[in-house]
Amino acid sequence: MINHSVYFTLQESNAEQRAGLIAACKKYLTGHEGTVYFAVGPRAEEFDREVNDKTFDVSLLVVFDSKEAHDKYAVAPRHLEFIEEQKAKWKTVRVFDSEVTATK
Repeated sequence: MINHSVYFTLQESNAEQRAGLIAACKKYLTGHEGTVYFAVGPRAEEFDREVNDKTFDVSLLVVFDSKEAHDKYAVAPRHLEFIEEQKAKWKTVRVFDSEVTATK
């Protein structure tokens, strides 16, 4: 499986902008073929240890069943529409893709 983690830092970091990005993620980035798991939300500000990265506003996690599913998602029209609609609101975007296995 592929763990696709994305960390967004917004140009304007406020509750309204975070909620708008989260809503857009849910609208455009859910339901893609090969998605095993989807989650999105704001940074949990109560976690304030020195190891916590506090340089992002919203995180997105999508787990795909294969690299092929990830690659289809990357060029899917809804994903590209999301980027085009939202990119002006981002200060930075960091993407971390990794191969993962699940255990129970």
